[in-house]
Order: sequence, then structure tokens, then C-alpha cells
Amino acid sequence: MTKEEILNEVRDQKIDVVWLQFVDILGFPKLVEISAKALSKVMSEGMSFDGSSIEGFARIEESDMILWPDLETFAIFPWTLDSDLRIARIICNVYNGNNKPFLGAPRNVLQKAIEAADKMGFRMQNGVEEEFFLFKLGKNGEPTTDIISNGSYFEMLPEDVGEKTRILIAKNLEKMGFEIEASHHEVSPSQHEIDFKYADPVTTADRIITFKIVAKTIALINGVYATFLPKPLFGINGSGAHTNISLKDRAGKNAFYDSEKEYELSSTARYFIGGIFAHIGAITAITNPIVNSYKRIVPGYEAPVYVSWAAVNRSALIRIPKANPETKRIEFRSPDPTANPYLSFATILMAGLDGIKNKMEPVEPTNGINIYELREDEKRKLEIRTLPPTLKEAIEELKKDEVILGTLGETVAKTYIDAKEREWEEYRVAVTDWEIKNSLPIY
Repeated sequence: MTKEEILNEVRDQKIDVVWLQFVDILGFPKLVEISAKALSKVMSEGMSFDGSSIEGFARIEESDMILWPDLETFAIFPWTLDSDLRIARIICNVYNGNNKPFLGAPRNVLQKAIEAADKMGFRMQNGVEEEFFLFKLGKNGEPTTDIISNGSYFEMLPEDVGEKTRILIAKNLEKMGFEIEASHHEVSPSQHEIDFKYADPVTTADRIITFKIVAKTIALINGVYATFLPKPLFGINGSGAHTNISLKDRAGKNAFYDSEKEYELSSTARYFIGGIFAHIGAITAITNPIVNSYKRIVPGYEAPVYVSWAAVNRSALIRIPKANPETKRIEFRSPDPTANPYLSFATILMAGLDGIKNKMEPVEPTNGINIYELREDEKRKLEIRTLPPTLKEAIEELKKDEVILGTLGETVAKTYIDAKEREWEEYRVAVTDWEIKNSLPIY
């Protein structure tokens, strides 16, 4: 959209305020709210803000930062058009005081990775299958883990508030320009999934942040709570964010497709997988970023635990879906919805490019093998490793991985690692309900 088109839309729809949106290093949406009357000036001159107020963004002496709106991301929140306060948003890039891209901003980290791929002759395309739970709210409006339905995979529950809420989320996303490909109940009770069309990584990451905002808002309007916590309930499947990835070459052809190769998977694709496997410990620290993430990636709940790949094996870390030449891709199954999508896509892309540059072959595929039933010596023979079992161990892997640290950059890497080490230490010393339930009665 042009500046004039946006201003016309704001006038015609009688928009009152505009959110200038960005995300912090941990992936939480942040915004500066302006009057619609100020939008024209902001689109021309940017919007100054105090970067030191955002954890990890800047030191006090470097706090003057600028938000530059990305005009292509302008959208109106449809549910506000029936209210007294009509709201639109524009996603912004963050610049420092001398008007250069701030490398501590996650969107800029991803754009830098995309530039590296472009120099190698590749353009990444990806889409994510975001899963989430809808729970009841408590008497005082607080989130609970009380389910609102006992539905299962693809189940139709037309009178269920969860079904109605999911439909409304999808409808609002469509009004914001999303192309919804699928929407359905997931395997676990009260669990849902909405899939939208793949795109370039920045667009997909922008959409994920928007999707979360819309889902949480529409859920609250309908009296329920949407959570993207990976494992809110023991004993059932958690929520993942399976990431489908392909690369296009300079001619616009799918670089992952080769009709002459096994599974019609090109050498480029195999090297890309090899790169992910080579850096999987550090990547996991980004794609599975909280303590709770590691309660999901355990045996028995359809989440991958072992570093493996296959065409026909949904327990594998990377699956090769059946697809035509244009849509040939890999499905990376361990990421979860709490990940910062900008940092996730940047690290996955740079790991894959490292694999291509150094021709890293992955281990042999595990088609038809139930890895959970293999003995330890059989796993060693197949060179099957496990994902880091805790956030602490994943962070230790990240601290050793020069490629992933370089992708994040010094500012993001230090802030991220510091934040996650604090999170782990707080968790380590916390007294849990499990300890009280199982130990207090007998000691």
C-alpha cells in the first residue's frame, strides 16, 4: 500500500488510533499508540521512542530509537469497526539514533539472514502450523486450565464455544488479508489449529504475531482464554508450531525438488537438513524457548525427541511431506508456539545455509522405524541423537554454536541467554505442586 492509500483507508473507515507495532527479543508484541491524525507525519519521519525501556534493546546512552512503519503491513482490527474506538496497526522496523537498522531488533535479525540467503542465490518460503488451547476463564477473569470441550482430531462440535471462537478468529484474520488454508480441532481436548498460506519468512513471522494477538483478543471477547503454552496439561499432546520450509533459486524454481533423487528431495534440501541437524542443540534454545517447552518434547505425545528425518514417520524431527515440484518442502516438527518467529526463522535459515555451503549430509532416514522402540545400541548404530532435554542444556548448546550466535548478533545473543539463564534459575529453585503433593505427606 502507498501512503495515500493508507490515509484514505484511515479516513474512510474512521480509524481513531494506530498501533505502531514491533516485538522485543523474547517475541512479545510491543506498541506505540498514536492518533490517526499523526499517522501521515509518522509515515514520513518515523516515530522516536525510548529503546532503553525495552529489555535488551539499548543502553541508556543509546536509548533514542526510531520506529519506521512498513507500509505493506497496514491492517485494521476488524472487530473494532463495531466499537467506539476503531484501531489499525502497522508493523515497524526499528532503527537506532543514526537511522541505521538496529541489529538488536528481531525483525532486523531475520532480514539480515534473508540477505545472506539472497547472496547465495536462495529465497526461503515457509509456513507454520500454530496450535493453541482454549480454556475457561476463572470467576475474576483469570486464565485457568479448565477445558471447554472434549473434542479430538478434526471433530465437529457445532455448539461448542471453542468451535465458534476458532471460526471467529479465522474470519477476523481473513478480513486482515490472511489466506486461511485450514482450521480444525486438534488431537487434545480444547486444542485447535488454524493454518494460513506460506510466504517469505518476514511476512510469515509478522502473521504469527498478528495471529496470536487476534486469537487472544477474540477469545477474551467470547469469554475464553487462548494460550500458546506448549504443555499446559499433563497426559495429553502439547501444542507445536510445525514449520514447513522450502528454498527457491534465482530462477524461481524450488531448490528442494529433484525428480531423480530419493523422495524427490534435492541435494540442496538434504544439505539444508544436515545443517539443521548440525546446529540443532542451539536452534532448540530458540525454537523451544521456555522451561515448559521441554515438557512437550518427551516420548509418547507425538512431539519429536530424536534427531532424525523421514518421508513416512511422524515421530521424526524432520518429515518430508508428499508434494508436487512447486511445493516440495521439509516439515521441521520440534518448534513450539512460544518461540520468537523472527529469531526462529533466522537461525533455521542460517543453519540450513551452513549445511548447503559445507555439504553436510544428514544421517540416514528412519522410514518405517519406531525410534521409541529401539535399544540404545541400535540408536547409536543409526547415529540418532536426542534433542536437549531441558532449557538449561539447550542454552549451553547455544553458547557454543558460533553460527547461531553470529546469526543472532552480539546484542540479541547476550540478552537472550541472560534472560533464559535467569528463567532456568528461577525454575530450578521454585517449589512445585508436584513436590508438595508427592513429598509433603510422607516426609
